[in-house]
Amino acid sequence: MYLQHFGLNEFPFSITPDTSYYFASASYQDALNTVIFAVTTGEGFIKVTGEVGTGKTLLCRKLMSSLDQSYKIAYVPNPYLEPQSLLMVLAEELNISLPSDTQVTQHLILNALTHALLNFARDNIKVVVCLDEVQAMPIETLEALRLLSNLETEKRKLLQVVIFGQPELEDKLNHPSIRQLKQRITFNYQLDLLSRDEMAYYLNHRLSIAGYHGSRMFGRIALFLMYFHSKGVPRLINILAHKALLATYGKGKHQVGMREVLAAVSDTQSIETTWRKIGLKSLSVTMLFGLFGIILLMLINNPKPY
Repeated sequence: MYLQHFGLNEFPFSITPDTSYYFASASYQDALNTVIFAVTTGEGFIKVTGEVGTGKTLLCRKLMSSLDQSYKIAYVPNPYLEPQSLLMVLAEELNISLPSDTQVTQHLILNALTHALLNFARDNIKVVVCLDEVQAMPIETLEALRLLSNLETEKRKLLQVVIFGQPELEDKLNHPSIRQLKQRITFNYQLDLLSRDEMAYYLNHRLSIAGYHGSRMFGRIALFLMYFHSKGVPRLINILAHKALLATYGKGKHQVGMREVLAAVSDTQSIETTWRKIGLKSLSVTMLFGLFGIILLMLINNPKPY
């Protein structure tokens, strides 16, 4: 598509979580430091929450890649599992052999996990379980996870659990039947959205990783509109940036402007544009450009560096 046109080695705004594109904004780096500290100090449960598209999965993968070989990691990307299924997934992730019986029970799986975790502890290997999208996990499975976390020696837990989820996870944790689990969460972190300045650096960071060495790709008005419509959500920023680059390439241009961002916005159903939100669908093109002319004058009179 536009790779050769812009001098890129790969697509810079893919929504696939790629740790090579990790951007250390204030919130994300603080979250990563907090979780790594909690894991290295042996805390039992750690929780990270954030809105849809804020990069929780990327943060989870960055955490796993940051831990050295003294850690054994079990990653569960889809926690919508029954209690026994979760235990089986954990056993598979930790390379634990289960009885070959067709009648494998939850009790047998738990025994196998317990013995394996004790062996890991003897070898001074710490076990970390990372679960993504935990807001979808059934209450019964969360309780099974809590019971599994009861396993410990006299000095430390046999495994630590880091859970990532959307804000509605808080409602699930308030359920009376798992109040003991909520009490065991020793570290909490709520991810923030990117600020306008951070978004500009974020765009440049991803372009640089993808091999871009040219002049500024996004104009001032383009950045303003990108932030206005994405609200600082990384996934939406990626979607808009990719489509805006496509529109720019289609016109043979090398800098993204206002029209290209607006084209990207109009092609993205997940974005609730201002005129849709306040019911101004009948605004004429002239009125819209008049509005953006006012915005342009405001930016010129009150410049904000990027």
